[in-house]
Amino acid sequence: MTTANLVATVDLDAIAHNVGVLRARSGAGVIAVVKADGYGHGALPVARAALGAGAEAVGTASIREARELRAAGLDAHLMAWLHRPDADFAGAVADDIDIAVSSPRQLDAVLAAARTVGKRATVTVKVDTGLARSGVAREEWDETARTVAEAVAEGAIDLHGVMCHLAFGDVPDNPANDQQAERLDDAVADLTRLGAAPRVVHMANSPAALTRPDLARDLVRPGIALYGYSPIPSMGDFGLIPAMTLESQVVLIKKAAAGQGVSYNHTWTAGEDTVLGVIPAGYADGVPRQLSGRMQVHIGERLFPSVGRICMDQLVIDLGPDGGGVAEGDRAVLFGPASAARGDRVPTATDWADMLGTIDYEIVARIGSRPERRYVGGADGNERRVGEEADEVG
Repeated sequence: MTTANLVATVDLDAIAHNVGVLRARSGAGVIAVVKADGYGHGALPVARAALGAGAEAVGTASIREARELRAAGLDAHLMAWLHRPDADFAGAVADDIDIAVSSPRQLDAVLAAARTVGKRATVTVKVDTGLARSGVAREEWDETARTVAEAVAEGAIDLHGVMCHLAFGDVPDNPANDQQAERLDDAVADLTRLGAAPRVVHMANSPAALTRPDLARDLVRPGIALYGYSPIPSMGDFGLIPAMTLESQVVLIKKAAAGQGVSYNHTWTAGEDTVLGVIPAGYADGVPRQLSGRMQVHIGERLFPSVGRICMDQLVIDLGPDGGGVAEGDRAVLFGPASAARGDRVPTATDWADMLGTIDYEIVARIGSRPERRYVGGADGNERRVGEEADEVG
């Protein structure tokens, strides 16, 4: 029995299925991106499920995220690609983290860390091929390439990969994708001529992995598609299965007379005598306050509208004059796979994103630490909660 007010149930079989879809459509190996605690799904359980399904490596944004996975016992290839100047490069070298460098200054810092630790560093070079975000700038490329080649020749680094990030991956036929691919290939050719050929090359994010296999090179680097959400909804779901269901219970039912205002500032007033239900979920749990009066909750086989303002810890739904047949303790699904129940379609994270004018990446990644993570499926097929395994983190 859970003691949490809100539960995020993650289907690890869905994660495994999505890895298979990505491998098949891209024709390449998969780096499972589990930054931001696995997009809110739990980095370690997702990483294990993805690796078990054939993913070749795991990617994070920060060194801290990668080191936490290593400390939890993950022995797969781990890479991290976003670093502050004072990042723990020495710790990353010690833990065999593949450090993606985006400037000659980061490369110098990694080399200094390798000398301090007394160990060869594993490095990927990230090239800015047109996104104008992280990655080695064009004017710094020649210097960086020479330093990489010298470090490889000296045995100071093992050049594992070369990568970039696409600016228009979700617009498959945009010519910028081919231009960025050409620039990345040129960078690889430069390093190869200098005697520092990388082992792997990768640029494709979720949309490119699903729609542009010609851009895959050796590996693809999916994020949102790993969790079952289409990166290009207009092109369909690609056979992906959303892995998370966010649910709670109805904790209180009460009558409200016509004219009664509900929640802070009475932004909604009952137009007739009705019955209200209270759900213990709010913006501190990742339910955006901007969904007040706009979202719906799935209970039984029906959808019930949110009324009044969503609070930090709770929201209110209108069950209608007859109470909708709902009782205290009934399961209340906030979002999940669209096919998760009979009757009216279960709301999805994409539905929330569409209402807010954002993307489902943001919705799932903002599910914070308060909801309990519960895992189903996976290698043993059993349901378990975070903390039930000694080395589990989520």
